[in-house]
Amino acid sequence: MKFLTAIEKTGNKLPDPASLFVIGTIVVFILSAIISSLGWSIVDPKGNTIGAFNLISSDGIWWLLSSMVNNFIRFPPLGIVLVGMLGIGLSEKTGFLPALLQFCITHVHQRLLTPATMLLGILSSIALDAGYVVLIPVAAVLYIAAGRSPLTGIAVAFAGVSAGFSANLFITALDPLLAGFTQAGAQIIDADYQVAVTGNWWFMIVSTIVLTLTGWFITERIVEPSIEGVANQNLNDSVVELGQFEKRALFYSILSGIVLLIIFYFAITLSNGPLFGTGKRFDRWIEVTVPLLFIIFFVPGLIYGMLVKKIKNDSDVTEILSEVIARLAPYIVMAFFAAQFIAAFNQSGLGQMLAIAGGQFLRDLMVHDAFLLSCFVLMAVVINLVIGSSSAKYAFFAPVFVPMLMQVGISPELTQAAYRVGDSVSNVITPMNPYMIIILMEVKKYVRGSGLGTVVAMMLPYTLAFLVVWLLLLILWIWTGLPLGPGGALSYQM
Repeated sequence: MKFLTAIEKTGNKLPDPASLFVIGTIVVFILSAIISSLGWSIVDPKGNTIGAFNLISSDGIWWLLSSMVNNFIRFPPLGIVLVGMLGIGLSEKTGFLPALLQFCITHVHQRLLTPATMLLGILSSIALDAGYVVLIPVAAVLYIAAGRSPLTGIAVAFAGVSAGFSANLFITALDPLLAGFTQAGAQIIDADYQVAVTGNWWFMIVSTIVLTLTGWFITERIVEPSIEGVANQNLNDSVVELGQFEKRALFYSILSGIVLLIIFYFAITLSNGPLFGTGKRFDRWIEVTVPLLFIIFFVPGLIYGMLVKKIKNDSDVTEILSEVIARLAPYIVMAFFAAQFIAAFNQSGLGQMLAIAGGQFLRDLMVHDAFLLSCFVLMAVVINLVIGSSSAKYAFFAPVFVPMLMQVGISPELTQAAYRVGDSVSNVITPMNPYMIIILMEVKKYVRGSGLGTVVAMMLPYTLAFLVVWLLLLILWIWTGLPLGPGGALSYQM
């Protein structure tokens, strides 16, 4: 508990993520002036000499002022996240995704309750925070109905929702967000490099299956035996079933989603279809994954909202979408300052110098890629204990580690996959998880006198097991040489 308290105090003392990027930009400006005045330079693999550009000079200040707007507008993660989130946000606000989640979990056979809860928890990242708000309390009640401890239900659901956050069977809002940061980092070395939103898809599909099975084993063998019989309060809770009205709306919404998938299939496979063939770099459907993501969530969400009377006219749609954008306001603010930090880091030449020097250092170490990525994963795990925001951490990591690891032949997509592993597994034990308060409230509901220590002790086996198994899966994947997803190579050739 002293260790957790120290982590919480340290995290609370850190500035807001937007402020961190302001501080980072100021540091880049100062370093560029110092390194430029010292005349330091480095020779890249092509024999070109790269030095630092003094951002505090007259030309540097002019560059900042003249490019500030474009830095923000052209920031890769900005537009794709906003577009994707409009569709997903509408589906959540109208109640379609929470209803779908609740329907699935309440129609599962008791013998499969644990793996089904774990799987739905992992898949719930599609539905923003619906996994925390809907799945976790419902899982607790379902475990009571099955004659099992509600704490087991909370633990299983929390492990899936939070520790398995980065995995999924489908493309989620996280994929375009991370791909944008990865692309910005990769372009420090290769200005024309493009990162596909689907670059980690195959790996995440397999990860979902592996983590579901791992979580099932850990629950049955370790977690449930250790907490069996602990809960002693509120054991008469019951799940509020969806009414016939909601079920009917859910049916037609799902049907519309299936119809859309069929349309997309023919648009991709027919020779005269709009998504058939190759685009600028990837297949056409890969390059428009985000608009497709928007449509596949927007249409079912719209139909559900209309049928349950949450949407009565076009003004209601506009109001809901405005709420979605308002909810993204902190991300937009952070994106503005992150864009300036990454652009300054690139313009100063420090990004290239650090990548080349760091890459040369890594080459001289003569260590295997698996070891490098394992160290990177462990670093992400530790940092995640202090900084909860996935996007904020990766916005700092990507400009440094993506180009550096490219120097030793590790693709940006592989670096991104490794980050996703480290960023997820410790979510269930860090006090910096913004949803930890929800978990504490649920646990206190069933166990008097419980606290953060109760939750951490319950969730630590999942963190350790997921870390070991997921890391081994990543190493095995590298050994097989299979692509991480459509457009997701394992290696990069300078």
